Amino acid sequence: MNPFDQTPDQFSSFPPLQFIPYPPPLNPNSNPNPNANSSPYNPTQIPIQDPNSTSPSHLLSFTVPKKRRRGRPQRKATSFHLPLIPNVTLNADTSDEIIVINKESTAEALIALSAGFPADSLTEEEIDAGVVPLIGGIEQVNYILIRNHIIAKWRENVSNWVTKEMFIDAIPKHCHTLLDSTYNYLVSHGYINFGVAPAIKEKIPAELIKSNVIVIGAGLAGLAAARQLMRFGFKVTVLEGRKRAGGRVYTKKMEGGNRLCAAADLGGSVLTGTLGNPLGIVARQLGYPLHKVRDKCPLYSLDGKPVDPDMDMKVETAFNRLLDKASRLRQLMGEVSVDVSLGAALETFRQVYGDAVNAEEMNLFNWHLANLEYANAGLLSKLSLAFWDQDDPYDMGGDHCFLPGGNGRLVHALAENVPILYEKTVHTIRYGSDGVQVIAGSQVFEGDMALCTVPLGVLKSGSIKFIPELPQRKLDGIKRLGFGLLNKVAMLFPHVFWGTDLDTFGHLSDDPSRRGEFFLFYSYATVAGGPLLIALVAGEAAHKFESMPPTDAVTRVLQILKGIFEPQGIIVPEPIQTVCTRWGGDPFSLGSYSNVAVGASGDDYDILAESVGDGRLFFAGEATTRRYPATMHGAFVSGLRESSNMAHYANARTLRKKIDRSPSKNAHSCASLLADLFREPDLEFGSFSVIFAQKNADPRSAAILRVTFSEPRKKSHEGSKPDQQHSNKLLFQQLQSHFNHQQQLHVYTLLSRQQALELREVRGGDEMRLNHLCEKLGVKLVGRKGLGSTADSVIASIKAERGNRKPAPTTLALKSGASKLNTGILKRKMVRKAKIVRSSNGPAAPTNSNVVNSKVSEETRASEEIRPADQMLLDTLGSGQNQGDMLKQ
Repeated sequence: MNPFDQTPDQFSSFPPLQFIPYPPPLNPNSNPNPNANSSPYNPTQIPIQDPNSTSPSHLLSFTVPKKRRRGRPQRKATSFHLPLIPNVTLNADTSDEIIVINKESTAEALIALSAGFPADSLTEEEIDAGVVPLIGGIEQVNYILIRNHIIAKWRENVSNWVTKEMFIDAIPKHCHTLLDSTYNYLVSHGYINFGVAPAIKEKIPAELIKSNVIVIGAGLAGLAAARQLMRFGFKVTVLEGRKRAGGRVYTKKMEGGNRLCAAADLGGSVLTGTLGNPLGIVARQLGYPLHKVRDKCPLYSLDGKPVDPDMDMKVETAFNRLLDKASRLRQLMGEVSVDVSLGAALETFRQVYGDAVNAEEMNLFNWHLANLEYANAGLLSKLSLAFWDQDDPYDMGGDHCFLPGGNGRLVHALAENVPILYEKTVHTIRYGSDGVQVIAGSQVFEGDMALCTVPLGVLKSGSIKFIPELPQRKLDGIKRLGFGLLNKVAMLFPHVFWGTDLDTFGHLSDDPSRRGEFFLFYSYATVAGGPLLIALVAGEAAHKFESMPPTDAVTRVLQILKGIFEPQGIIVPEPIQTVCTRWGGDPFSLGSYSNVAVGASGDDYDILAESVGDGRLFFAGEATTRRYPATMHGAFVSGLRESSNMAHYANARTLRKKIDRSPSKNAHSCASLLADLFREPDLEFGSFSVIFAQKNADPRSAAILRVTFSEPRKKSHEGSKPDQQHSNKLLFQQLQSHFNHQQQLHVYTLLSRQQALELREVRGGDEMRLNHLCEKLGVKLVGRKGLGSTADSVIASIKAERGNRKPAPTTLALKSGASKLNTGILKRKMVRKAKIVRSSNGPAAPTNSNVVNSKVSEETRASEEIRPADQMLLDTLGSGQNQGDMLKQ
């Protein structure tokens, strides 16, 4: 039976579930999740060091269970250390001292940590957003304290809308600007005030007046983004190929006689870590308690007998030791480990160290391998030894939980009042500087932006055609990342025969190729509303299962269950209803979730997350987040992330339009904006200055280079050939006239970050750098106007990223001299390239866009303006290489 073509379930028709809420924590500030009171994260149970201690490192220690052991809780936990935030009383009336908000700074730091923020530093996202004017200063410390305090305040009651005014009295007046920056960042990026609480839903404006956005896919990523974009005022249309929302999160209602009914999670089922988990927060807003998956997970041998506990412990210890050895091996191998699989490493170590094992121990060892393949939805032979667990440091922490009634309840709440068009299978996406077209069947949907949230498996299949084709960088990332498979058999029985004291139990196999076949059972009897049991199929067995007849699968499962329970005198009844999943054959997923395959790395998740098409086409989903891949909360977080990015680009375009409506002022505005940005260049060496599009640290991201020329030589054509002197006589006369009038000339070009950094390393002074620029890179140096709209977008993007930062007291630019390039050098380079220019005919390619306005003095503005004749002259210089193409190298 295929469950993926069903209509949306009516969750209100489920039988009433008798939920017993967990007791709230003693200190609401110290624990963000009321259901995680037994977690090792509870700060009330952690010994806190005295910040005035003489200990060499004031650290707060706690443990985090690795999520990689989803099927069976890890007995060995990872230890983390949190630098303590000292609770020191200082004079808060001065701007150069640490402010004091309350006495709970350490507890608030823990809460912020659970939300993904480092305890004593900024994230790259915060740095890119310009939350503080200077990195590393006292304002950064105060920002972190304010940030942690706001997050903790919201976590006290996630059903309230936290306003900035709530913190006015607690924050000293001299930090109110910092409060504005902090609050606006947290709200716009979805770290607070998100979800489905009435107070938050009320913030969605009745009339959506901003630009049209098309969201492709109504999974958790698409729903999270759609709700947030609507709150920002955007008109949203969600296109979903299925008849239901949720994507790979699907709760099916299973029914039988005697009014038996149960909610079966056929896709994403376990909330892996509840501390800071945004889906746990949504559950709290809805009043849904979470059920902690209990640690007890007995294993049964082939003959149905329980595995000896001592043997179980021995093999698990040996298995964990092999993982540790594999971790040390990759460190010794260095880059070579990128091309080695985790499976190959484990097998090598097993052969070396596992010579004294019997058959049952080997079966038990293979069970652990199957459990690892379940956690990664991938074969160990295809997982990267170097990076398979690259996301472990970002684990949410806390208990693994079931949501009583199924995760479809979250989907149902998130989809409420979101405009979703079902059975719209997208096959073509066109994107460009003017907007997007999304084609589903014979229908064309047009918008200003689009968000693609389809699973990685769909992107790998090529079933969606992108016009123009996606950048090769993104295509390579899609190819490198792995996308694995996990299947399930859900069975509704007449009654619970396996007991209610267990949430999980496992079964061993004597065939390594079938080690993942029904290796683990989840008991949903306590949370599904009925006697429901689900068997998992992982690894190689999950692929074979796709072609196994459902009747054969159910027969095999019943054989296993009878082998376990009938020797105990327990009769195993025939199931009333069964469902077998086929996620690999589902055209809307083509698999289960992502993993880091051999040859891939965490960087590939970032590459998949990059927008394309001048800020028109964006990507979200669990395969676009390197911190939380292969998780439901990862998909949700990625949707919030991209809604913020889309709003950022849309706002920048709106500002650019305002500038474009005033053509008489536009030239001055753009020149003023560029001059203002170059007051604080990101890089400065000799006569060269560079500003980066800081939002994207990718080596191929855009940069604008300015070269300053002054003090013309009398022999203006020195070094050029006679024929070039003659053919460019008028050109040199015009240049000489310009230099004599203005004393200084700024010329520009658009290149990549990597090329700018390479240029800085060129030795031999400015002349050699200019030679490298013109001869090696083949760039075209132009006046301000010659940069065109392509660079305008980059300039505006840089300005938007810098935001309202105050000028830093000291420049961070790298300087290797303050001299200005002699114009004689410029003329020699211009003449050298004059003949090549005439063969250039390529159009300019677009790059990232954004626009903002700025102010600059009339004196500076004058130096940036170049007369039309001079602009025409400069536009003929250089090789004429496509400006946009420079960013693709």
